[in-house]
Amino acid sequence: MSSTTRRSFLKTGLAAGAMAAVGTLPLGATGSTATDTVMLGRSSVGVTRLAFGTGTDGGSVQATLGQQEFTRLVHYAYDRGIRFFETAEAYQTPAMLGAALKGLPRDNYCLMSKVTTFHSGIDPQTKFDELRRTSQTEYFDIMLLHWQHTPDWPETTKRWQDGILEAQQRKIIRTHGASVHGLPALRQMPGTKWLDVGLIRINHNGARMDGPTYEDTNHPDNVSEVVDHIHQLKKEGLGVIGMKLCGGGQFQNSHDDRVKAMRFAFRNAGVDCATIGFKSTGEIDEAINNMNLALA
Repeated sequence: MSSTTRRSFLKTGLAAGAMAAVGTLPLGATGSTATDTVMLGRSSVGVTRLAFGTGTDGGSVQATLGQQEFTRLVHYAYDRGIRFFETAEAYQTPAMLGAALKGLPRDNYCLMSKVTTFHSGIDPQTKFDELRRTSQTEYFDIMLLHWQHTPDWPETTKRWQDGILEAQQRKIIRTHGASVHGLPALRQMPGTKWLDVGLIRINHNGARMDGPTYEDTNHPDNVSEVVDHIHQLKKEGLGVIGMKLCGGGQFQNSHDDRVKAMRFAFRNAGVDCATIGFKSTGEIDEAINNMNLALA
């Protein structure tokens, strides 16, 4: 079976399974709050609108807390109603997050990770099993192709795309997508039928958002194009997760910007949910309040 035919077979079978499961998933309240459960586009995965991110400065901010304090913070977020946690192979936090989540009901939260696609000579299934061991989980709810930043990524990552679809057949991944950096990569997302979920940088003034290259710099002139792509992805049935709502730390001292970014992401761009990296209970409380205001 050719790779194209195999990919089509896997994708078609998984899509049929997802459609069959949609009506049976337990969703949360339908009100507009940060801790409501929303369905990510055409996927069969429901997540809270606010996700606990663990990749601030590559996860170094969270890792500096130490395991005990980090675990306390994760449990605080869980007690506040956050049921969506995310990490990545490239972060310092997968093992820490796995330890922090241990003991919480696995079917009561969603776990997203991201695989580095620049490995050579590594079988994707071996890698996914390694990531599961590190994260102390039987499965990932969402697996993303991490840091796609070139215009040819839909072609160069096909081995990993196929690997993720095979892992879904093994029931160790529930749904999948990609995170992109830079307009050349983002412009390839609309029309890429393999995608079910997109992780996209978005805020009101272009702080550390997508521009002509993948560099983490400010691009206020390109915000409208990013919003247009998000709208198109939503029309195509994708679930869209916003990131960099705090400008990659640039809004740390500006509550006004943090509020504006939250409102812009949900009201203008129309993301389904957003991930924010936390290092304190106060930041969790504020993000919940800001999102609730943005959704009101």
